[in-house]
Amino acid sequence: MTFGMFCAVPQPFHIWDDKVANLVMPCFPLIGVLIGVLWWGIAKILVFSGIHLMLVSAAVALVPFFASGFLHLDGYMDTSDAVLSRRPFEDKLRILKDPNTGAFAVIMLAVLFVLQYATAYVVIENGKNLLILSVIPVMSRCCAALSILCIKPITQSGYANTFRQNAKAVHKIFIIFIAITGIALSYYFTQIPGLIVTGSVTAGFIGAVAWAYRDLKGVSGDVAGFGIVTGELCALAAMAVV
Repeated sequence: MTFGMFCAVPQPFHIWDDKVANLVMPCFPLIGVLIGVLWWGIAKILVFSGIHLMLVSAAVALVPFFASGFLHLDGYMDTSDAVLSRRPFEDKLRILKDPNTGAFAVIMLAVLFVLQYATAYVVIENGKNLLILSVIPVMSRCCAALSILCIKPITQSGYANTFRQNAKAVHKIFIIFIAITGIALSYYFTQIPGLIVTGSVTAGFIGAVAWAYRDLKGVSGDVAGFGIVTGELCALAAMAVV
């Protein structure tokens, strides 16, 4: 169910079962494992293929978006449009759910792609610690899952309310365990750079969600997607610096 909703990589078909909907968020970081391995693997293959650096950078920058079916990118655009509209609260909620694309969404998408490409270019050019790419999507989705389970949802967010039902402490502990494991593996394989990058994912996610929460008074699937995209961009920027 989790992979079917949040991952574009083909998976065996499974029938939706409301009885286990509370397990969707605890399994969400596992999608990050798959996307992370793909991200790292594709980056390594392209680097060794001899393809021009600019093309490799563009491909690496776009991998997480294609792997998730652009789902979180949609949330990033919707949230940007709502918050940057600077309208009254009710209007922001309406804009958040509006299927039409606003000017602020387009502007923020352009900013994202420029920064995503620039940071990916530096990361590939340096060629160091590419293994950290495999952990970034895991950390961003751990943060997203915890935000859905722990932070007050936007009133109209059926997405968040559905997955919060019957959520237990053990589910949150499992997500935290995966996050700690990701941090530990990052440090084991890359030492301090791994800690810096995983910390950047978390800080970027928290900052993005806090910024959206201030205006929208809660979290939703769109806000979580906004946090995922922003957190992963911050991680790439950290990789470029370290």
